[in-house]
Amino acid sequence: PQPMKARFRKETGLLLFEPGMTDLARIERFRREFPSAGFFQDKEWVLSPRPFPLPSETVALIRRLGPVLRRFQRACNRLYLEAAAGGELAWLAALLDLGKPESVVALGREKAWADDLPSVIRPDLMLTEDGVKIAELDSLPGGMGLTAWLNQTFALLGDEVIGGTEGMVEGFRKAFPEEQILVSRESADYEPEMRWLAERLGDGRQVLNPWSLDLEALEGRAVYRFFELFDLDHVEQSGPLLRLASAGRVRLTPPVKAYMEEKLWLALFWVPSLSAHWERNLSAQDMDVLRRCLPEGWVVDPAPMPVSGEIRGLGVAGWDEVAEFGRKERELVVKVSGFSELGWGSRSVKIGHDLSQAEWREALQKALEGHAAHPCLMQRFHAARVVEHPAWDEQAGVSRLVRSRARLCPYYFAEGSGEEVTLGGILATVCPEDKKILHGMRDAMMLACVEG
Repeated sequence: PQPMKARFRKETGLLLFEPGMTDLARIERFRREFPSAGFFQDKEWVLSPRPFPLPSETVALIRRLGPVLRRFQRACNRLYLEAAAGGELAWLAALLDLGKPESVVALGREKAWADDLPSVIRPDLMLTEDGVKIAELDSLPGGMGLTAWLNQTFALLGDEVIGGTEGMVEGFRKAFPEEQILVSRESADYEPEMRWLAERLGDGRQVLNPWSLDLEALEGRAVYRFFELFDLDHVEQSGPLLRLASAGRVRLTPPVKAYMEEKLWLALFWVPSLSAHWERNLSAQDMDVLRRCLPEGWVVDPAPMPVSGEIRGLGVAGWDEVAEFGRKERELVVKVSGFSELGWGSRSVKIGHDLSQAEWREALQKALEGHAAHPCLMQRFHAARVVEHPAWDEQAGVSRLVRSRARLCPYYFAEGSGEEVTLGGILATVCPEDKKILHGMRDAMMLACVEG
């Protein structure tokens, strides 16, 4: 390997290495920087010596998207609370409350946090031939510690990462200036990265666990809950903790609003009867961005159609006709909306054109039959475009270009209840070309992003 060239950056006090260093030298540096505790329990990924490059126009859109999604979430929150009050939109609240215990529904309607929104937004973006498409919208995301470390490490190697060396850490600090981090057993896979992030904050922040929680010591403090609301029955001391939150003696974030964690919102954006509500709460520019980035979607609702009605955009009169779609027609995705162990990690995702006719019919029937317990949505499928990126070949000791598809996860942080958001960084999950569902599998690369 050629000698590594170093330079000192005054504003950060870091010793940086020039991008011209060999791939082997970069991989060796990566390994030296990797924390001994790792980031995820029993998970690994393919190394790459290079960050993931994004075209300038894609970066510009991603930067624009953060504030738009913040306003979209605020509009969703307003629509639900308006619907919960009754009137012509009562059906919307009833739909979003399906499958949830009354206690969880009541918590979501507490006046004390009526206007509260999640302080971190992470969409899952597919990089397609038609631009960026939003597959998911997560307000309780994993990967924050990993993305912070990737940004820091690629920056040490001299790369100008999007978000900067400390963007993720400072974004988390601004969004959660004093919150202790509470990680449940069900979220234990992510505890190593949250501990790394807490240490990086350097302000005495603690990572706590529900089973050893001192509730009295928490009174008057703020807590970042790193657990899903559908898991409450398995989170030790969740009842007393939520009662303290309801009494204003503990501040929980994200707010305890299960309706805000539903994927159904991505389909509800396309419901014609709601268009006036979206247009009243969002600007014409916001609407344009969302129409470009949100795949067309539908709520998979078994309610009978009007005699003369049809499913908007599909040109058929009912779900029985959708079940008989041919392969080309069923370039569609069906998945559970939320409040279920099947609602995350692509566990419920069914891609229509990858299934046989019988399998597609069965997937749609299950979605319809399970509507009351866990509603599903259906969206147009947009394939991620094929890109080439170098992956490290451990046996040969060289990098090899691999045909891949990428999922991009930008992390937007909001300070307080304001509209302004900061882009802390972008995590690229670069998967083999033959994968349709893109996630952090062991044969994927996990990378920071750069512009260029």
